[in-house]
Amino acid sequence: MGQCYGKTSPGAGNSNGNDDENHHGRENATTIIATTEYHRSPVTIPSVKTTPARSSSHASPWPSPYPHGVNPSPSPARTSTPRRFFRRPFPPPSPAKHIRESLAKRLGKGKPKEGPIPEERGVEVDSQSLDKSFGYSKNFGAKYELGKEVGRGHFGHTCSARAKKGDLKDQPVAVKIISKSKMTTAIAIEDVRREVKLLKALSGHKHLVKFHDACEDANNVYIVMELCEGGELLDRILSRGGRYTEEDAKVIVLQILSVAAFCHLQGVVHRDLKPENFLFTSRSEDADMKLIDFGLSDFIRPEERLNDIVGSAYYVAPEVLHRSYSVEADIWSIGVITFILLCGSRPFWARTESGIFRTVLRADPNFDDLPWPSVSPEAKDFVKRLLNKDYRKRMTAAQALTHPWLRDESHPIPLDILIYKLVKSYLHATPFKRAAVKALSKALTEEQLVYLRAQFRLLEPNSNGHVSLDNFKMALARHATEAMRESRVLDIIHTMEPLAYRKMDFEEFCAAATSTYQLEALDRWEDIACTAFEHFESEGNRVISIEELARELNLGPSAYSVLRDWIRNTDGKLSLLGYTKFLHGVTLRSSVPRPRQS
Repeated sequence: MGQCYGKTSPGAGNSNGNDDENHHGRENATTIIATTEYHRSPVTIPSVKTTPARSSSHASPWPSPYPHGVNPSPSPARTSTPRRFFRRPFPPPSPAKHIRESLAKRLGKGKPKEGPIPEERGVEVDSQSLDKSFGYSKNFGAKYELGKEVGRGHFGHTCSARAKKGDLKDQPVAVKIISKSKMTTAIAIEDVRREVKLLKALSGHKHLVKFHDACEDANNVYIVMELCEGGELLDRILSRGGRYTEEDAKVIVLQILSVAAFCHLQGVVHRDLKPENFLFTSRSEDADMKLIDFGLSDFIRPEERLNDIVGSAYYVAPEVLHRSYSVEADIWSIGVITFILLCGSRPFWARTESGIFRTVLRADPNFDDLPWPSVSPEAKDFVKRLLNKDYRKRMTAAQALTHPWLRDESHPIPLDILIYKLVKSYLHATPFKRAAVKALSKALTEEQLVYLRAQFRLLEPNSNGHVSLDNFKMALARHATEAMRESRVLDIIHTMEPLAYRKMDFEEFCAAATSTYQLEALDRWEDIACTAFEHFESEGNRVISIEELARELNLGPSAYSVLRDWIRNTDGKLSLLGYTKFLHGVTLRSSVPRPRQS
């Protein structure tokens, strides 16, 4: 329900810490979502989701949702930043109508699968038939004294307030007031429940807005949160003429990555990271930032893919438009923010949202125009590795914190859930696959090992330098919140059961936690692959034979048939191309379509 507020009310004071859409009298953010619900603000596209959030077991029938050949008509939708901020002014229209029409064409007369809530999509039902009781505290008036309104929209408004009793007595707070009369669908009601559940479950991070309370009465739901009076990150970008110095940008990006890494470890994907959703705690230049607005956020399991099109046009990741994404979509948004901080313009631009989508899917950011020639190579590499269109090749938030551009011994590196996913795959791989990635890890430079060393330390190895399943289990438990339990992140431990009967030293951990896809994003990938390939190929004929592989794995001739089946190649030889395909789990046999049997 985060997209419910319009422009700042006349006479409003400083930005409220939870005025998610209070834009200080500027144009509002355009937020996209493929839906037919229209019960929210006419300025911002509704955040109601009408497709199932969890659809990992079904392939999407829509390869990409952006419209083809549509000439959109003007709309009151506005950009996420005023035109004076960027080089090209534009008035993009709302994409919802065109996305809906495009989907209808592709689906024919059939409808997409309904969400978990049994309800006609886009149809408002009798408000009396909906259960609008949330079970929250009913004594809001006795606990809080409302102050002035600081933001208003179609779906609700935000006020400053003062606590009258309890632990917060006499402290200023922010109150997000959501009108129950605007909750005309079961999905809208569920959105409010989810936002409150997320804010309650996520706790303990210094760059996350603090949740205090949730109340309700017959007319409204009240979400009470920390008051941040320093304004939005976007305001500060504007005040600097649209560009930060590299050193100042680092301070901002470190905070964004820190809170993103925390959310991702807890199994929460924000899905709307943008400068408007980061507020400063005070007007001080060195004030901390807080991430706000979880109205589009959701819980996500480690191996899950989401499919609903949610986010803000300029920050949306390619895989979101392809309707299959996970936490990596947030990393793309951080890449866009970093690009803006460093050069003052957007990496992807068009005059319409459909044009923006096409640019996101097809174009590459421009690093040739000013001021990029004067930006450090490390900063450019950092942005490129976040804005990689292949989500598998992007750095995670924890990895980005160890990048040479940001690396700072004084900033702790958080535990990364990617480590668990990679180790799980390693444990279930064939001995040859494990040997192949171990050869890759031996080709890594010391600079690339910084991240792996940090993650290994977080597992707290024993005195002999080994880790077991218990180390992985305890490391997760130390960082667990209610959100982690809700998203069932801890279930990944069950898939790592083979580690219960063995221990892993740092060398093997590096092999297990090395991502081939991420290595491919490096400039020296070819050197790494060749070095790893030569670890097996000793005869100088540029292919790995079954005999060479058997010698490396200490196996005799009796194992040749098994080895041939592992590499899925009947002639018993593996080229460099076949080796790199094998690292991805793509074999020469499986990569060639089988002929149809008549």
